[in-house]
Amino acid sequence: MRLLSFLLLCRLGRTITMATEIPLYREPAETAPTDPIDRVIRYHVQTKHHFNRYARSLGHLDWASQPDPFRRFGGSELISLPLLKPDEEPLSPPYDAIYERGAVVAKAVTLPALSRFLEFSLALSAWKKAGDMQWALRSNPSSGNLHPTEGYLVLPQLDGLDLKAGLYHYAPKEHGLEFRAEFPAGQVARLLAPFPQDSFLFGLTSVHWREAWKYGERAFRYCNHDVGHAIGTARIAAATLGWNMALLDGMSQETVAMLLGTDRTDDFADAEPEHPDCLAVVWPLGEVKCDTESAIPLLLDPEISRKLVATSWHGKANRLSREHGVHWDIIDEAAEASWKLSDERLSAAGSRAYANDASRETYDAGSSAGQLIRQRRSAVSFDGKTSITIATFFRMLGRVMPSAELSQPDRPMPWDVLPWKPAIHLLLFVHRVDGLTPGLYVLVRDREKSPLLQQSMNEELIWTPVPGCPDTLPLYWLLEGDAKKAAIQISCHQDIAGDSAFSLGMIAEFEGRLREGGAWWYPRLFWEAGLLGQVLYLEAEAAGVRGTGIGCFFDDPVHEIVGIKGRSFQSLYHFTVGGPVEDERLMTLPAYHHLSR
Repeated sequence: MRLLSFLLLCRLGRTITMATEIPLYREPAETAPTDPIDRVIRYHVQTKHHFNRYARSLGHLDWASQPDPFRRFGGSELISLPLLKPDEEPLSPPYDAIYERGAVVAKAVTLPALSRFLEFSLALSAWKKAGDMQWALRSNPSSGNLHPTEGYLVLPQLDGLDLKAGLYHYAPKEHGLEFRAEFPAGQVARLLAPFPQDSFLFGLTSVHWREAWKYGERAFRYCNHDVGHAIGTARIAAATLGWNMALLDGMSQETVAMLLGTDRTDDFADAEPEHPDCLAVVWPLGEVKCDTESAIPLLLDPEISRKLVATSWHGKANRLSREHGVHWDIIDEAAEASWKLSDERLSAAGSRAYANDASRETYDAGSSAGQLIRQRRSAVSFDGKTSITIATFFRMLGRVMPSAELSQPDRPMPWDVLPWKPAIHLLLFVHRVDGLTPGLYVLVRDREKSPLLQQSMNEELIWTPVPGCPDTLPLYWLLEGDAKKAAIQISCHQDIAGDSAFSLGMIAEFEGRLREGGAWWYPRLFWEAGLLGQVLYLEAEAAGVRGTGIGCFFDDPVHEIVGIKGRSFQSLYHFTVGGPVEDERLMTLPAYHHLSR
């Protein structure tokens, strides 16, 4: 097998030579495309990083316009949620149990249960302090810790839940719910009638400005990464309570905006707007028969939704920055082009009946899901020596396999939240995995796509099944050798990509998915990538190491390594796992120490 170091240096060297011949970036002179798919492809191409230039940004941090990380709606009632200790009900199950359907007894939808759900999905997890400066960390990761994602609940009138039916915005700093609108209880019941008993809605929006402040035109990508991470944290949080969750991906974005109130221009008159991303339905996992009559619709009735929002609303959004400086029109264009215009009659078959019996299997009680969620951090540096075992490596990869051959409800958690077959595969740079030869590998997350992926790569690559790999993992060895320098170089020269045990690029089925499904598929590819990253974050913590997402990478040089040409596949996100180096200059404070003073 050809040595990886030689081949990669040849390819990356050729890429650098070509890149230096490209003139410095200028706005394209040609007429902008009008077709939405061509528009999002144009955005994607224009926001690539290259060896000789990065995607456009301000080039420095304008501290005078730094956005407030916490959105509030002035004038709306804030309902404090109970700040639960780890040993208070509802208790967190063992980490492994959340992946076993039926192993966690479903909790009733009560205020403490909602508090735990939001704690594990969107809440603060700690504060870091250096001198006079301090900043919050959250359960949901975010590019640059900028947190463009906002969370919402649409709640019905439920026994045991002393809240009015309506729309609530989650305020993470206060760990409370802001009452945005009261919806007639009967109308909410009608809206949720097609779903299992005690269902409620969970919604996500993005403040694009929070990311654009630092990252410029590439921010639309990062906002959608963060949406994917938040979908992951919410699905995993639901699993700790024995709840299920499904993305309502058949809905038009107009209906999402209407229900979340982001289309209410008066409420955002002097504030940065929120982009309506998605809604999901959450329900306690019970016995839902698997037949066509119990199929779960993946959309909401738009007519009921319109009647629902014709009510009194409360609160005005706070302004996050005193001034804004540069406005990145290309982000608005990408958001508009990828806007989902119409409903689709999508549905998911009802889940099979699973008995809630937590005693069926004994799990390691030493690592609870809550413990790992609370301690999760993004590593900023690795030690360059920590390795993991091959068994740990296989376990991590097993968690990201969505079992594409199964119907949505029967896929393993958290992959049952997405209604589409996987579109992302992993290009792995293995550095320090005991029992595995260093080199370049690929994990095909949908076996049916193996021929397409192989045909799209350089024919010099040898697709060799990895010896000793479980049959459930379509993992192939492509090239042997030291890939640390190559991993660092393509990840914007960041050492964390080579000082780790392994790093990876998430290679998405790209133009074909867009042409077949529509421009609105573009953000969904990033959602899947973010969800992948969230699984790897927790798996790293469970293995005693740490992970971190890498949004900065040289797009086309990644493709060049394996010979991908054109836009059939594109790299969307990088990730790396290794032994962290802690910054001992920083003090860590409890998540809600500011509320207990």
